[in-house]
Amino acid sequence: MAASITGGVVGGLTCLSQNLHKHPRTIIRMTSVSYENKKTYTLQKSEEAFNAAKELMPGGVNSPVRAFKSVGGQPIVIDSVKGSHMWDIDGNEYIDYVGSWGPAIIGHADDEVLAALAETMKKGTSFGAPCLLENILAEMVISAVPSIEMVRFVNSGTEACMGVLRLARAFTGREKIIKFEGCYHGHADPFLVKAGSGVATLGLPDSPGVPKAATYETLTSPYNDISTVETIFEANKGEIAAVILEPVVGNAGFIPPTPEFLNYLRRITKDNGTLLVFDEVMTGFRLSYGGAQEYFGITPDLTTLGKIIGGGLPVGAYGGKREIMEMVAPAGPMYQAGTLSGNPLAMTAGIHTLKRLKQPGTYDYLNSVTGELVQGIVDAGKKAGHAICGGYISGMFGFFFTDGPVYNFEDAKKSDTAKFARFYRGMLEEGVYFAPSQFEAGFTSLAHTPQDIQRTIAAADKVFQQI
Repeated sequence: MAASITGGVVGGLTCLSQNLHKHPRTIIRMTSVSYENKKTYTLQKSEEAFNAAKELMPGGVNSPVRAFKSVGGQPIVIDSVKGSHMWDIDGNEYIDYVGSWGPAIIGHADDEVLAALAETMKKGTSFGAPCLLENILAEMVISAVPSIEMVRFVNSGTEACMGVLRLARAFTGREKIIKFEGCYHGHADPFLVKAGSGVATLGLPDSPGVPKAATYETLTSPYNDISTVETIFEANKGEIAAVILEPVVGNAGFIPPTPEFLNYLRRITKDNGTLLVFDEVMTGFRLSYGGAQEYFGITPDLTTLGKIIGGGLPVGAYGGKREIMEMVAPAGPMYQAGTLSGNPLAMTAGIHTLKRLKQPGTYDYLNSVTGELVQGIVDAGKKAGHAICGGYISGMFGFFFTDGPVYNFEDAKKSDTAKFARFYRGMLEEGVYFAPSQFEAGFTSLAHTPQDIQRTIAAADKVFQQI
């Protein structure tokens, strides 16, 4: 069950305390924890490496949010990861709540996954031809995700969303799409309209270099806003190919849907011959084994996946009803291809990650540790006199420096981002690594222990008193 972003942690779908009561064996009993750094916190080596990187790569990074522009201070350069922890090149240790932006749901560098990868590498890293591992992972995905009867593997979430958009247009013979403000579907031109993620973090309304023609058919609405969607459909009768959304927003911070929102979208798309597309690159296999669509009981026509199904290796996928997917080449006329798609390493890591997730109690444990974490952080913030609200579902969470409620990106932008930046840097010094942006969700894993949660809340309590 979930607690949505309201003035505290409770509200929306269920109450946090009620939720934890259902699984007493996995409850974390909070105790007073003193968390002292064992050495002076320094980022000297990270600073040297990052300064060198700025001469080699744009902004010194290969993905914008890593540059710490929205939180200030020195980005950290990571040396290694294991379980729920990571170490930078200065030797600082952190409890990690980014998890490579979601894939590390069973923990970083899992021993079983690493062993399986080592065996697979003996046979080769890429074939550029069919391999049996593709069949195995495809069968696992199809059996798990309600909407998927056929699947196409690609190499990233952006690529998956590009493919699914082309497919929706090919199948319907229409060109217009509806997306939601703050939802991020990769950096393809049609989606960079009121996008979230790094675009929101950097304060870019859209991206230079995107021609008007590429976004002309992209219509936008605030998230959780039924009336605006209704108006768009009325003004564009018979012209809308697809409605695409993150069923739980993770790229504008953690924002869950209202109970009626997804039901409404399913109904209006069916009534208008429009395809409903869930971008589950982030939520797939994280909210439940069948993703957000299983969790909420809403089956879309098409789904995009990524992150977790690659177990930490680059991967993406899109899938849906057989009659739609058979439009994809070579079965049909809609062209899409990829040299490294379905490569044996990504397939192996995905197979072994999904096997672990299917074990009993997995999502109960994720729900328990995440709920305790969010409740502890929000309580500590309020105790120190800060405006803060937070929410979670299973192993995905977020909190905003505002009283809330937060139902959409406009609400999220009311957050005190300067305060978040101070909090963020303080938590780094205490050995806790969150996403370096107010507008990104956080992630827990099966490797996070009760001690990790206790140390994080104790660190937050200390930092809240200082900012």
